[in-house]
Amino acid sequence: MKANLSPIDQDKKNAGFAAAQHVKDGFIVGLGSGSTAAFVIEALGQRIIEEHLQILGVPSSYQAFQLAVQNKIQ
Repeated sequence: MKANLSPIDQDKKNAGFAAAQHVKDGFIVGLGSGSTAAFVIEALGQRIIEEHLQILGVPSSYQAFQLAVQNKIQ
């Protein structure tokens, strides 16, 4: 995502990354739409790479689907 975030977007990113920490290996995760959901998807993608987390994502929109694919979420 963007390098220079507004204070509100930084708060959204923090919330998204905190939410992603609640996901455990083997979970089926609903992937919503919107800016905060995009940060959750980004954070989950990082965890998949770094922690070899295995989850199944169920996107609520084509945009969420595309973001999930970019972040290695099945």
